[in-house]
Amino acid sequence: MKKYVCEVCGYIYDPEIGDPDNGIKPGVDFNDLPDYWVCPICSFNKDNFSIEE
Repeated sequence: MKKYVCEVCGYIYDPEIGDPDNGIKPGVDFNDLPDYWVCPICSFNKDNFSIEE
């Protein structure tokens, strides 16, 4: 699974880790994150993320 980086603050969403502080379990692909999920650092939505190169 690919990692995604927030273009606003640089936070990296790693699907192997998930976002347990916000109820996202390990193994959840970025494309499967709920629409209400936002960056845990800067609170911008998923539209501000791109695939980490």
